[in-house]
Amino acid sequence: MDDAPSGCLGCGAGVNLTIELDREQDGRWIAEAIELPGVMCYGATRDEAISNTECLAIEVIAARISHGELPSSSLGVSFNISDEQLARQ
Repeated sequence: MDDAPSGCLGCGAGVNLTIELDREQDGRWIAEAIELPGVMCYGATRDEAISNTECLAIEVIAARISHGELPSSSLGVSFNISDEQLARQ
């Protein structure tokens, strides 16, 4: 049974990350993994920004596992993007 609080990085059988999106005035998209401070990436498209952020988040989680900061079960990562965020143009 997993009693880990929502957003507790590495506390449960995996990691659930929330991605938030925004569009800059110059048209670029920025995506941020909320539960991993500093994990945010730009992209020319929304999908590119999401993909870049997912890759960076996995690299950060892998580094934390290798340094003993997270359990290896943290490799079970899933990303959630709200319908509201996906609807943004």
